[in-house]
Amino acid sequence: MGLSWQQGPLAPGAVGRFLVPDSLPERMLFAEPLRRRMRVRFGGVWIADSEDVVLLHEPARYPVAYFPLGDVADGVLQPSGHTTRHRDLGATAWYTVAAGTADKQRAAYEHIDLADHADELRGRVAFAWRAMDAFYEEDERIVGHAADNYHRIDIRRTSRHLTVRHEGRKIADSVGPLVLYESGFAPRWYVPRSDVDESALSPVEGQTFCPYKGLCSYYDVGGAAKSAWSYEDAWTEVRQISGLVSFEADQLEIHLDGQRLRPVPGQSVTAHGIDRDLTVEELRGRPA
Repeated sequence: MGLSWQQGPLAPGAVGRFLVPDSLPERMLFAEPLRRRMRVRFGGVWIADSEDVVLLHEPARYPVAYFPLGDVADGVLQPSGHTTRHRDLGATAWYTVAAGTADKQRAAYEHIDLADHADELRGRVAFAWRAMDAFYEEDERIVGHAADNYHRIDIRRTSRHLTVRHEGRKIADSVGPLVLYESGFAPRWYVPRSDVDESALSPVEGQTFCPYKGLCSYYDVGGAAKSAWSYEDAWTEVRQISGLVSFEADQLEIHLDGQRLRPVPGQSVTAHGIDRDLTVEELRGRPA
């Protein structure tokens, strides 16, 4: 997603290329000011509050927020003596995070032997996202990962003809689908329920979470497991797709204006874990 994830410009499976005469390094990291106030809560108290966060985009990873050590509450970071080595940034020291009545081992880290070209991260610490109670921008909780300034979603209405079949059975037929364009992904087509044979959809237990769209439910279509999905209560920013159904082109026959859609290389999605203590109500954008 965005700059360094999925098929973004800095991702290993980038869909585009830089128009330069010489080969670029195999891996490129990008650091920039977040320019948003960001706070971290742990153990029932605020442990970090900063308007000077630096965001690191690393290939094949979600963006990571680095806080100045001076913006972390006193006593929260306790050296653990454990170190690892980052392939690009060198020696990394890990901290136990302790606050309120809680403590968590290896819940924060600092790169302690940075080269001059990575000076933006010097004297900064990152918190393990799912180890914390919550992250906030101002007074609003953000979930999944730090905001990616390069991730964008656009939804467009279309009158193109989309059909979905499985083993000869027509599952959907629509001239009013919505197409969702998301950074790093091929277009996804969402079909109104009125254009879907819902008797072909078998609900599947278990849901996944998208930091940009909300909670996702899945359906089997015949023997094609989880080949359809729906954001039944999508977040406000993408409310247009709420309740609509989308289908996997690698499992079902999907035709757009008579042309069969094929899976796009690099489009497999790694399910995102739900943040600590995050309720279904919060995931759906409602007060807990």
